Amino acid sequence: MTNIRARVMGLVLLAFMLLLAGCGNNGGDGANTANANTANTGSGDEGAAAEIKARGKLVAGVKFDTKLFGLKDPGTGEVEGFDVDIAKAIAKKLLGDESKLELKEVTSKTRVPMLNNGEIDVIIATMTITEDRKKEVDFSDVYFKAGQSILVKKGSPIRSIDDVTKDTKVIGVKGATSIKNIEEKVSGLKVQQYENYQEAFTALRAGKGEVLTTDNSILYGMMKQDPNYEVVGSTFTDEPYGIAIKKGEAGLVKLVNETLEEIKASGEYDKIYEKWIGEKPADE
Repeated sequence: MTNIRARVMGLVLLAFMLLLAGCGNNGGDGANTANANTANTGSGDEGAAAEIKARGKLVAGVKFDTKLFGLKDPGTGEVEGFDVDIAKAIAKKLLGDESKLELKEVTSKTRVPMLNNGEIDVIIATMTITEDRKKEVDFSDVYFKAGQSILVKKGSPIRSIDDVTKDTKVIGVKGATSIKNIEEKVSGLKVQQYENYQEAFTALRAGKGEVLTTDNSILYGMMKQDPNYEVVGSTFTDEPYGIAIKKGEAGLVKLVNETLEEIKASGEYDKIYEKWIGEKPADE
């Protein structure tokens, strides 16, 4: 009897130990699942965000030819503008120092390829959020609201988009949504396309076209460069700008959106807007 009792007690003890081990494994699997779920939400310390922090530098693609948003001073070599100041705010959020930032030149044509091949971490370059572009990149929340308009030489008989016909010589920039927009607006129109905004504006001033079209925010910068030109008529599209990030980088999107929320709440965004645009942003 004693041997039977000992054998039974041994089996009970073994079963109890197996039960404890099973509970421990279940707990571990639960923890792993929780960690996986946390990672999928984009904590900000993984993927591209972690790489940027390890590198100690944010690489932002901005335009070098767009007054008010990103323009390189030929004398100093400095690039300045609204988009540059937004890039500095993101660098400060990620790395604690706005100077830990490298700016690389992009154009409307080159910006997405440069992002997707890893040359830059973010695109901050007057980039309109569209459904087609969402297939290629992820976007932050809207950081600037613009609308497409037209720029003409003062004295031009063209006073609005309604005066543009298929025979009007219209200039635009390769890769910009503005070309498709105006060609849809004016049946039969074919836009002359240039590589960047400075080339396009130079062509307009040389008499190679009658109208230059893009977002009003960019055209206002051209007006400041040469007061012989003016923006006419009202806007005929909505152009919400977003910061583009490589698809799947939820952590970096989250950190960028947090930055935008924080600078708007602190009043820093309004200061940047007034500094470059010359007025307070419209109430949303």
